[in-house]
Amino acid sequence: MKIQLTINDRPHSVDVDPDTPLLWVLRETLGMTGTKFGCGMALCGACSVHLDGELVRACARPVGSIGGKRITTIEGLDGSAIGRAVQQAWIDLDVVQCGWCQPGQCMAAANLIATHPQPTDADIDAGLSGNLCRCGTYPRIRAAVHRAAELARRGGGA
Repeated sequence: MKIQLTINDRPHSVDVDPDTPLLWVLRETLGMTGTKFGCGMALCGACSVHLDGELVRACARPVGSIGGKRITTIEGLDGSAIGRAVQQAWIDLDVVQCGWCQPGQCMAAANLIATHPQPTDADIDAGLSGNLCRCGTYPRIRAAVHRAAELARRGGGA
């Protein structure tokens, strides 16, 4: 079945079963491998993307349920000032260790900053609570979210 998607502000037409998880359409059909597979049960956050600005888990979202909504992946995060600020903060503070969870962490951070421009530690803990980091870089992630929020308030990242 042909399904029309808008991903990172670009139209895509995919011929897949509507029950196929969005994650596999992104990674396998379209070659957008930035969004990661972590648990397959929407528990770890590695597959987080934005769907019309809402943070969702791509591993548990059937592509047929997307409709005319806009999808933003880690590859398109730099399309907004907040996204650029998040990416710059992650670079500035050298957040990444293994890096597997970081696309989902960045997507969650951008979503949080969009709704909480000056997040507290408690806001960050709550906003990113569903995103797991096996390397335990949580202190660097929290610092990067604060930095990204500051950069976003000043007009963006790099």
